[in-house]
Amino acid sequence: MEIFLIRLLQFVLAISLLVFLHEGGHMFFSKLFGIRVEKFFIFFDMSIGKWSGKLFSFKPKTSDTEYGVGWLPLGGYCKIAGMIDESFDKEQMAKPAQPWEFRSKPAWQRLLVMIGGVLVNFLLALFIYSMVLFAWGEQFVPTKDMTMGMKFNKEAKALGFADHDILLGTDLGTFKDFNIDLVRELSEATRVDIIRDGKHISLHLPGNLNLLDMIKQSPRFVAPYIPSEVALTEEGSPAQKAGIAKGDRIIALNGTRIETWNEFQDIMAGLSKKLEDAKTGSDSLALRTVSITYANAKDTVETQLVLTPEMKMGVGLTSLLSYYEPVKVEYGFFESFPAGTRYGINILKGYVNDMKYVFSTDGVKSLGGFGAIGSLFPPTWDWHMFWMMTAFLSIILAFMNLLPIPALDGGHVLFLLYEMITRRKPSENVMIWAEYIGIGILVLLMVVANLNDVLRFIGIMD
Repeated sequence: MEIFLIRLLQFVLAISLLVFLHEGGHMFFSKLFGIRVEKFFIFFDMSIGKWSGKLFSFKPKTSDTEYGVGWLPLGGYCKIAGMIDESFDKEQMAKPAQPWEFRSKPAWQRLLVMIGGVLVNFLLALFIYSMVLFAWGEQFVPTKDMTMGMKFNKEAKALGFADHDILLGTDLGTFKDFNIDLVRELSEATRVDIIRDGKHISLHLPGNLNLLDMIKQSPRFVAPYIPSEVALTEEGSPAQKAGIAKGDRIIALNGTRIETWNEFQDIMAGLSKKLEDAKTGSDSLALRTVSITYANAKDTVETQLVLTPEMKMGVGLTSLLSYYEPVKVEYGFFESFPAGTRYGINILKGYVNDMKYVFSTDGVKSLGGFGAIGSLFPPTWDWHMFWMMTAFLSIILAFMNLLPIPALDGGHVLFLLYEMITRRKPSENVMIWAEYIGIGILVLLMVVANLNDVLRFIGIMD
C-alpha cells in the first residue's frame, strides 16, 4: 500500500505540473494577443447534478479569468473565449464575434495560441533534462567495458549471437550503454559489431526486427550478463533459513539450470503467474515450495525452501555496478543545456520512431493507461527518477497533443494551416463535429489503455 501511495503521489504531482504549464502556454499567448481566457483549470470540473465539479476556484477582481481545480484528474483546460473546444459553448459562438475573442484574431496568432502548450512542454522537458545533468551528472557502464558481455535468448542466438558477446555498435552507430536505444538499433541495423572470445567480428542482421517482440520476449532478446551471485540475504527469509549466504551462487531452480539473474527472474515470474491460478491453499503451497541448488565456497548444495506468499525468496541481486566501474560525467551549468537538449531530442526521436507499432495488434495491447504510467515511477521517493520521468511525460504530452486528431492541439493546428493555405475558414458546424469525433477517439483510446491496465492486473493479458 505504501508503494502504491508513493507512486500515486509522484504521478499526481508530475501530471499536475505538466498540465499547469501546458495550459499556461495557451494562456500566455492568449493574453499576449489580447484574447480573453474565461477559465483556467487543473483537472476537469465536470458537473454532477447541482454540483459544479469544482474542488476549488477563485476569480481576481481585475481579471476575466476564473482559476480552479476540478475533481476529474484526466488533464486540464484553458477556456478561451470565441473558440470551439471541449466546452462546446454554442451560445457564445452564436453571438457576433468580439475583438477580444479567439475567432477574431489573425490565423498566425491563433496558431501560436494553439501550439503554446506543446511548445512549453517540449522546452520544459529539455530544461528538466539539462538541470538533471547539471545536478546529478551522468553515470553509465559502457557496453564495450562489459567484459562478461550479454545474455541472449534463442531468437537472438538464431541470428548468430552467443552468450558473453560484447556489443560494440552497428552500422547505425556506436553503442554507449545498455538501454532501449541499443535494442532499437539492433532492430533496425543490418550489421552488428561484437567482441567474441577476444576477437572483433560482425554479424548480419535483417534490419527489420520487431522491437515490441524483442522487448516483450521472455527471456529477453538481450540483457547484460549478470551472474546469479547473491548480494545479501534478508534476515529470517526463506533463503537464509535454507543456508544461502552472501557470495553464494544459485545454479538451478526447480531443476532448471541458471547462470544469470535474468533466468532466475524469468522462472520466478512464471511461478508468480501460476500462483494466480491456484485454487486451494495446498496448490499455493506446492507452487511456493521450490527446489534450489546453490554453490558456496566449499560445496554445491541441493535443498528445498518455501517462498513467501508474495513469492519472495529473500535474496538481494547483484547488479552491473557490482562488477563494473561506471563512467561518471559531470556538467557545468552552461554545458548542461546542450547536453540536456541532445538527450531530450534523442528521447523524442525514439518515441516518434516507435509510434509505428501502435497501429499493430501487439501495439494496441501494449497501450497503457494511468496504472501503467504510474508504475513507471520508482517505489521509493527518488528526486532524480521523479524529474527524469516528469521530463519523459512532458515529451509524450507534447508529441501526443500535436497529433492531427480533432480536440487535440494538433487537430486545431491542422484546421488553422488549412485556413492559412486556402484563405478560407472551416465552418463552425464542421469544427463542432470534428470536436465531437476527436473527443470520441480520445475517449476510446483512454478506455482501451486503461482496460489493458485492468486486464494486466487480473492476469488475463501480459
